[in-house]
Amino acid sequence: MVKITFPDGSVREYEEGVTGLQIAESISPALARNVVSCGVNGEVVELNRPITKDAAVELYKFEDEQGKHTFWHTSAHLLAEALQELYPGIQFGFGPAIENGFFYDVMPPKGVTISENDFPKIEAKMKELAKKDEAVVRKEIAKADALKEFKADGQDYKCEHIDLDLADGSITTYTQGNFTDLCKGPHLVSTGDIKAIKITSVAGAFWRGDAKREQMTRIYGISFPKKKMLDEYLVMLEEAKKRDHRKIGKEMELFMFSERVGKGLPIWLPKGTQLRLRLQELLRRVLKPYNYQEVITPGIGSKNLYITSGHWAHYGKDAFQPIHTPEEDEEYMLKPMNCPHHCEIYARKPRSYKDLPLRIAEFGTVFRYEKSGELHGLTRVRTFTQDDAHIFVRPDQVKAEFENNIDIIQKVFSIFGFNDYEAQISLRDPKDTEKYIGSDEIWEESQNAIREACKEKGLKAVEEEGEAAFYGPKLDFMVKDAIGRRWQLGTIQVDYNLPERFKLEYTDVDNTKKTPVMIHRAPFGSLERFTAVLIEHTAGRFPLWLIPDQVAILPISEKYNDYAKKVKAYLDKHDVRGYIDDRNEKVGRKIRDNELKRVPYMVIVGEKEAEGGLVSMRKQGGGDQASMTMEEFAKRINEEVAEQLKVVDNESND
Repeated sequence: MVKITFPDGSVREYEEGVTGLQIAESISPALARNVVSCGVNGEVVELNRPITKDAAVELYKFEDEQGKHTFWHTSAHLLAEALQELYPGIQFGFGPAIENGFFYDVMPPKGVTISENDFPKIEAKMKELAKKDEAVVRKEIAKADALKEFKADGQDYKCEHIDLDLADGSITTYTQGNFTDLCKGPHLVSTGDIKAIKITSVAGAFWRGDAKREQMTRIYGISFPKKKMLDEYLVMLEEAKKRDHRKIGKEMELFMFSERVGKGLPIWLPKGTQLRLRLQELLRRVLKPYNYQEVITPGIGSKNLYITSGHWAHYGKDAFQPIHTPEEDEEYMLKPMNCPHHCEIYARKPRSYKDLPLRIAEFGTVFRYEKSGELHGLTRVRTFTQDDAHIFVRPDQVKAEFENNIDIIQKVFSIFGFNDYEAQISLRDPKDTEKYIGSDEIWEESQNAIREACKEKGLKAVEEEGEAAFYGPKLDFMVKDAIGRRWQLGTIQVDYNLPERFKLEYTDVDNTKKTPVMIHRAPFGSLERFTAVLIEHTAGRFPLWLIPDQVAILPISEKYNDYAKKVKAYLDKHDVRGYIDDRNEKVGRKIRDNELKRVPYMVIVGEKEAEGGLVSMRKQGGGDQASMTMEEFAKRINEEVAEQLKVVDNESND
């Protein structure tokens, strides 16, 4: 018999060799119908994998993250099986599950192009194969046999993968029908659970992500156990298109990109710059009670600075390459991180235990080389500004300071209505410690500090191995937006390593020299990414205090342009932001166009308004129409802003 421990702590005994599916059946038939994979001592495995010793077991449904990953992993193999039947001679690269669905990188036969026109027949073939309810069979295979098998099938990319990446004794394949793939798993027991399928897009992708290698075809898809789920997802996709920050940003004239300037380099237009500056001012208000000192550091630094910090060794490939000056052996780098600069600020003079915590903040612009294919609007760019801070503390201050920063991030989220979020403790990969700097003891201490802070704050956090920064573990905040998508925004990181590398010290109460601990934190993450997420969360309908233009003034004809200017001058004087739409268009057209710009208020001016010193107010969306004096309108706007900022100040001083 084996003892099976469930997540609630209860224990049951089963015969040795019991499977996850049998355990689910012993609990309830309904659970057995809905479970897709199981966790055994932290490893996700197939439901038919025998359990031969005592184990902690979790059962995953499609609704669980692990369940989705299993479901979409098998769906990627189903896609490949369909492509193999439709395009004989096709070669396969990698085909993983991703956050929303799956993809497979393939090299079609010579002369064949796979386009959107092919999606219906690919979907139809996948559904046909899924209906066969083919068993997915796992097999352990020797490296030599794997090479022989995939070479016989003409799968050059698979052979390269086996040769370069896989060690003998660790290779497994999964087979369904006539398709066999290299894979670690886990997978569904059979393909029959895949009921609804949609191929979503096709793109180019270099083999192994190397721009010097051949370009493959990447086919994306998503699948569900019920058609209703797919229908709901497609509705969400349509809503996401309407909320696309690239589209809304263009309509609202917030930012732009220019091929002449360069890929992934956003240009903030006047209205976007106003919005960005207000975000910065908001954070300054939130931070005011915490005694931060704001600094400005250069956009470049000596390469030696990043050699000292470890960024060159661990991050060099993701940075822009060094800049060589006319001086011999003098090299600079575009700044990929702010932290080394802040370490130098700390080191500029002796520090005492009384000086700590020392909180250094900067809206610091950094530069990172993202591959062209990974660039996306403001969410993936090559230069961005972090709302960065580095706090230098004594070891006994780590937990309290970490908790302060949890409070700051939660306040920021509350202000913007990000009420649905989860925390993730990102840990070092225990199987690949060479990717990180610092001793095992330091990593254990810093990881435990985060766990204790989360526990103290009552913050439930999932743990993810392998997601830590190279210098320390972190607490990442994953926000769900208005239509249910997850975004990684705020982050807090504990770092015992950089202070040691920079030989930072403080004089302790016993007059001995000690090394401070460094906490990295960014509530927004970056202004670019936060703005993109905020646009898509609000569909561009920002709070009145934040939006660049609070009012559009619409004269009904050219005769009233002078009165419109008088209204604008009055509003300017009373801190109401607006502009005049004096185009030679009918007022209905002006209303429609300014609705697209998400301006919260429009005031229409004509003969009646000019004669009476009035404005006809119209709220975004057509609600709340009324006639009032300029004074009454300005007062209404200012009171609404004050009410919103009162919430901000209440959050900041809570």
